[in-house]
Amino acid sequence: MPPSRAYSDPDVIAHIADLTLRSRRLAEGGISGQHRSPFHGFNVEFAAYREYTPGDDLRRLDWRVFARSDRHYIKQYEEESNVRVTFVVDASASMNYRGSRAALNKFDYAATLVVSLAMLLSRQQDPVGLVLFDEAAGKILPPSATQAQVTALSEVLQTCTPARKTELGGLLRSLTDRLRRRGFLVIVSDLFTDLESVYDGLDRLRFLGHEVLVMQVVDRDELELPFEGPTIFKDIEGDEQVFAEPGAFRKSYQEAMRGFLSEVRRECGGRGYDHICLCTEDPLGDSLARFLRYREDSVHHASGRH
Repeated sequence: MPPSRAYSDPDVIAHIADLTLRSRRLAEGGISGQHRSPFHGFNVEFAAYREYTPGDDLRRLDWRVFARSDRHYIKQYEEESNVRVTFVVDASASMNYRGSRAALNKFDYAATLVVSLAMLLSRQQDPVGLVLFDEAAGKILPPSATQAQVTALSEVLQTCTPARKTELGGLLRSLTDRLRRRGFLVIVSDLFTDLESVYDGLDRLRFLGHEVLVMQVVDRDELELPFEGPTIFKDIEGDEQVFAEPGAFRKSYQEAMRGFLSEVRRECGGRGYDHICLCTEDPLGDSLARFLRYREDSVHHASGRH
């Protein structure tokens, strides 16, 4: 991908083209096709047609349009609503890391993930937005459903140079004042930060009605510590350096990392956030498609549709 850093990857997009990213919760707003509004039954008027996507209610198909065009279209009504999706993306220095077995560093992998999902959501007519953060909020793009929004989002990511330390918890708390309408927050980070602060921020946002999806991005080297021989380890977000023999503490390090990931998974599940851990060594298209299929099945099951 470097040096162009063009985050629109045709292979990833092809893997998820027939899938959806749906909200588990009801949303409030204007017109859309994938989500139902809680304000059912008030001034329900026909608004427009949109093309059928898997999972739509078949009772909404307009067979007269099908007879004329040989294409399936769904009737949209004013009562249906958008889900405003905001990607909160880690742009701290630790996201620069790229191990020997990874094709991309963590930030480029995360940015490709975000652009791919933004394209998918744009097709669903859901507004998408972006918040870049390190020690504080950097660039912010408010959610929009325009065709130009995905391009703008991609350009912001391409011009970003990850730096400084991670401070996700404080950012999440600040978002409680910025995000006035309920929405769907997708957190994309390695989560190498104060987790208690993160959970506190996410709990506040969830209490206000936001849905949360945590997408954790890690490198295989960070899980396994594969280095051999005396090595200098430098804090990528600080100035500390340690000269050590990795073999002497590799086993305890790996156990600590497994514990870290297990804790994140357990805490997210217990607090009601969806969580997925993605490794930069793994093909993004495969991993993302597998997760979206699983999520589609669980959303359909929860809504009583099989």
